[in-house]
Amino acid sequence: MRYTMSFQERAKLGLEQLSKQSAVTLKTARDQAEFLKKKSTTKNKKARI
Repeated sequence: MRYTMSFQERAKLGLEQLSKQSAVTLKTARDQAEFLKKKSTTKNKKARI
């Protein structure tokens, strides 16, 4: 793996990866956000000792 990549190369690879993902509808995104909101445990933060 090459560790010295230019910003343009990284952007190109990122766009290629995003193009391979399936599209997400607004309803699906809202459902995912609602699910994560319900399952989130950040409201019950542990007290530091």
